[in-house]
Amino acid sequence: MDLPVDEWKAYVLQKWSLLPKSAQVAVSTAETLSEIFFHSSSFLQSEDEKFLKRLSQGYLVGKDPKAPCFYREEGNKKFQEKNYSEAAVLYSKTCLNDIIRALTHGYPERLRPKLLLRKAECLVTLRRLKEASQTISDLESNFTAKPSPAASPFQILQENLCCLKMKIQGKENLPETFPMTLTKDFEGVDLTEENEEISSASSSVCLCTDPLKGRCLIATKDIVPGELLVKEDAFVSVLNPGKMPPLPQGLESRWDTRVTNGDLYCHKCLQHTLAMVPCHGCSYAKYCSQECMQQAWELYHSIECSLGGLLLTLGVFCHVALRLTLLARFEDVHKVVRRICDEINNKDVCLPESKSLVETFNYCQGEREEIGEVVQTQIPGCNLNGKYENNYNAVFSLLAHTENHSPEHKFLCALSVSALCRQLEAASPPALTTGLKAAVTPELCADLNVWAVAMLRHLLQLQCNAQAITTIQHTGSKESMIADSGQVRLATGIFPVVSLLNHSCSPNTSVSFTGTVATIRAAQQIKKGQEIFHCYGPHESRMSGAERQQKLRSQYFFDCSCPACHCEEPRAAAGPRWEAFRCNSCRALLQGDDVLSCGNRACPESISRNHLASQVQDLQQQVEMGWKLLRNGKLEQAIMWLLRCREDAESFLSAEHAVVGEIEDHLARAYAALGDWKKSATHLQKSLQVVEVHHGSSSVEMGHELFKLAQVLFNGFAVPEALNAIQKAEEVLLVHSGPESGEIQELQKMRSCLLGLPPITGVSPRDFAP
Repeated sequence: MDLPVDEWKAYVLQKWSLLPKSAQVAVSTAETLSEIFFHSSSFLQSEDEKFLKRLSQGYLVGKDPKAPCFYREEGNKKFQEKNYSEAAVLYSKTCLNDIIRALTHGYPERLRPKLLLRKAECLVTLRRLKEASQTISDLESNFTAKPSPAASPFQILQENLCCLKMKIQGKENLPETFPMTLTKDFEGVDLTEENEEISSASSSVCLCTDPLKGRCLIATKDIVPGELLVKEDAFVSVLNPGKMPPLPQGLESRWDTRVTNGDLYCHKCLQHTLAMVPCHGCSYAKYCSQECMQQAWELYHSIECSLGGLLLTLGVFCHVALRLTLLARFEDVHKVVRRICDEINNKDVCLPESKSLVETFNYCQGEREEIGEVVQTQIPGCNLNGKYENNYNAVFSLLAHTENHSPEHKFLCALSVSALCRQLEAASPPALTTGLKAAVTPELCADLNVWAVAMLRHLLQLQCNAQAITTIQHTGSKESMIADSGQVRLATGIFPVVSLLNHSCSPNTSVSFTGTVATIRAAQQIKKGQEIFHCYGPHESRMSGAERQQKLRSQYFFDCSCPACHCEEPRAAAGPRWEAFRCNSCRALLQGDDVLSCGNRACPESISRNHLASQVQDLQQQVEMGWKLLRNGKLEQAIMWLLRCREDAESFLSAEHAVVGEIEDHLARAYAALGDWKKSATHLQKSLQVVEVHHGSSSVEMGHELFKLAQVLFNGFAVPEALNAIQKAEEVLLVHSGPESGEIQELQKMRSCLLGLPPITGVSPRDFAP
């Protein structure tokens, strides 16, 4: 997904293993990115490119005139299955294109008005209102030129036309593009006072450097929970296509009916939409509006369009690296390019990448000032005025950690970049004349070398600096009235300001996303002078200290010394209480290492830890089968199955074990689908207790669980209990997500509805007590 597909990785790694020892040593000991690139790219052969081309052809990203009929039929099948969202996606692949093709290929004159009306309806749905208005004008001219008979079909047509005109007039008063909607959503939640030295950051933080950690953000005053600290739009983002393996060969798989993120979210602004505006040149890129499509085309897609299959094969990181380099064309990157060119031409440009950054990067950028005999060095990424901005210079300053990546990985990245650059040169050489190499004189650059070295740098940067852009996505049983919401990775982005935050396994901030905008809020009280921390993934509530250290060391190249790691004692043999086992005879906790004995001295029970671990695995498989029954709408069967699972779990697991919480959550969903809100609330409250033990009472996970409980109580008309759950959920989610969160807005609607209800008889608060 992030890296190239497995077939290309295996191919390149085999190629590496067959290289002469001297070649491997040359790549391993290369001190600069240009040396790494030139040593590696010299081994890219035509057969390598042919193999990569065959892999790329497995992704169907080109236009096919026969596809609309196929998608229409598949959409009909989904509609009959009552899978309306997937049906809408499949229909949207074809409708407007069908109409345009019919109008240009001799569609009968007497039927053209109906077709024009359908075209206008499609354009309105796609929010292309100007085109819709023009189509309606053409249709009205058609009516005027050829008076229609008074037959009912024509009267209906004219009535529909009037309704459509009214709809357009209403929509013209609404924002057409997502960025405008986004701005409106953020009214009242902007940064109270923007930082003069760091763009997109609050004045409550400042940028400092640390001899060991490098750059960091420090609180300039006491910060309260929920305070907005950073609100930054991604400098670059690339939609994560999701699980999208190449299609197998064969006529039955000629077109793809799988619905992925690429079919549901705009490839420019990441807005969720079913009525996509497709790219005119490829079938992969889709947008929420004509404006987003045009912006993407002008910024980068005009060059990427013909390379869709190759970019999907090479992975999201390679796509981000290319897009970063393309966007650099629109900035003053003369000094960055000169640095690369000097390196290419062996002009002794040093590239130290130690953790102590202060003395290094801007020397190469030529951004040092001499004041008498004292030399002052800017913080890396800042401009001459000392401001750190969301721009290419800041992105370029992010560490690539070249010395920490394995030689094999550097070879894979360099060979992938080399193959991509050859395709760029072959596909669109005129477009590249306005690229990076145009920023300096021709003699400083050779072909695409500057592009390649810049892309290789970005590709290596991304392992430590890429940010997963997430969204709350609704999944699960279609029959359930409870939102089965979960956080999913939507895209990969680069946020120069967010990248300034160092990691903690117990962070004091929370990050959320609206489209391409990242919002960082204080998750707890932060005192003046304390550092602002962000979690890179390994969190103390989800991993042990050893697991976190291994993850951080392998991906981010450092050993974590945050308070959670520093203070964590070696894990007891029995593990934390929520992973504990209970005695089957007396229910006391079991203790021990390989063989566990009952903590009750009067009980002689003992059992092997391996045997218990095997029991947990078997139970998890049984719970998964119950979840499948629930997903398939077999509610009664699912409940019976899950109740048996709960009985088994109670025989040897602690009440706070994660598997117990999972069972209770599934039972809550099953009863909610049946409309038994009382039982649903009972099980959900037990699940809530497990979540609180694992993640804490103020965690975002707790907020999501409270949101579900509020929904159950709301649907069960338990007004006081629902209002109480709504308040608790709001208190947690406001800190993590802010008032623009979809869950917060839903909670506010539920409260307004409940407060407007008359007293409801027949429902007792005891009915919903745990």
